[in-house]
Amino acid sequence: MGMTIAEKIIAAAAGVEAVKPGDIHTVTLDRMMSNDGTTHLTIDMYNQQIKNPTIADPEKLVFIIDHNVPADNPKTAASHKKMRDFAKEHHIDFWEGKGVCHQIMMEHYVCPGELIFGADSHTCTYGALGAFGTGVGCTDFLYGMVTGTSWVLVPETVKFNLTGTLKKGVYPRDLMLHIIGKIGANGVNYQVMEFTGEGAQAMSINDRMVLCNLAVEAGAKSAIFEADETAQAWLKEHGREPKHLFKSDVDAHYVKEYTFDLNEIEAVVAKPDFVDDVIPAKEACGVKIDEAFLGSCNNGRIDEMRVAANLLKGRHVADSVRFLIVPASNQVYMQALDEGLIEIFMEAGAIVMNANCSVCWGSCQGVIGEKEVLISTGTRNFKGRAGHPTSKVYLGSAATVTASAIKGVIATEDQL
Repeated sequence: MGMTIAEKIIAAAAGVEAVKPGDIHTVTLDRMMSNDGTTHLTIDMYNQQIKNPTIADPEKLVFIIDHNVPADNPKTAASHKKMRDFAKEHHIDFWEGKGVCHQIMMEHYVCPGELIFGADSHTCTYGALGAFGTGVGCTDFLYGMVTGTSWVLVPETVKFNLTGTLKKGVYPRDLMLHIIGKIGANGVNYQVMEFTGEGAQAMSINDRMVLCNLAVEAGAKSAIFEADETAQAWLKEHGREPKHLFKSDVDAHYVKEYTFDLNEIEAVVAKPDFVDDVIPAKEACGVKIDEAFLGSCNNGRIDEMRVAANLLKGRHVADSVRFLIVPASNQVYMQALDEGLIEIFMEAGAIVMNANCSVCWGSCQGVIGEKEVLISTGTRNFKGRAGHPTSKVYLGSAATVTASAIKGVIATEDQL
């Protein structure tokens, strides 16, 4: 029996010829990332609970402050200082105020064939480059940090065959929300989503990041694309080389297979308070909003900035709406500046913020109040995710969020 891409990565990391779903293997980790959401807890455990603590390989570690940046209160500031001091002491790559952790990792670190642990659930984003990325908690991260290894229960793989082409006005985010709506928030629990077919092959790396990033919202352990010529060209542009260029074998086993015709996908939104409560966007049109958010590790890249600028040019944000636009990284921010997009945003009345998690995290910027309604390109819309427990969060594409900000109610770009 052949192996899938994910299985081949795990086998290589375990130093064995083959693995199969259900096996448990000790693996050598290629890289580990932790952000300010939990790193301070990991540091406390390292200092207080381990005898003679040591770090296996500091060069494999990356610490990123992105969730609450700049610090919003003394407690946060103390956590940040703890990260800075620890990173400096142990010679760990450290990023602060440069962007969202997953965007930073994709821009500067991730390589095809790597097995990467991240102390954040959306680490599955790295599958866009053919890496096996998965989120872990503090204890697993700490073990990996001090030993350089971990254990992995080999997951089953589900194939998602994508055919056709998305229509004008429909975006990869609409596609992934549609998929989650169809299979459910527990549709691929502890499984790998492997995206294949001509529809997948035609996608840019940015598009692939959108799909892989949201895989965890369907319960996935990870998500992955083959590291094809598109991925290799992107990697070369960023000055990196692949570790492995794996392809799934023809006789690889998939526990289930789905086919989605991209020609049939429409603009959608996820209703509060569940990511899989997905409906056609036109059915939500007219719902009054108080705030709109464009950003996050899912939808804050230059592609989304261009979509928003195209719709905002010559128009203005509704007087009743706060529209926060937050590039996913400083690299994205600078490119948006060079292309004149930031000027368009400002002239239209949007609020442009520093690169960080911002409203998606719902803790330091754009927090919404009692019974307020937000439409967001963030990753989640759970109850209280962006502020008051009575507030409501809808999820939509960059185009839907921007059109809604202009109209003052949920709207699609064809309504402008």
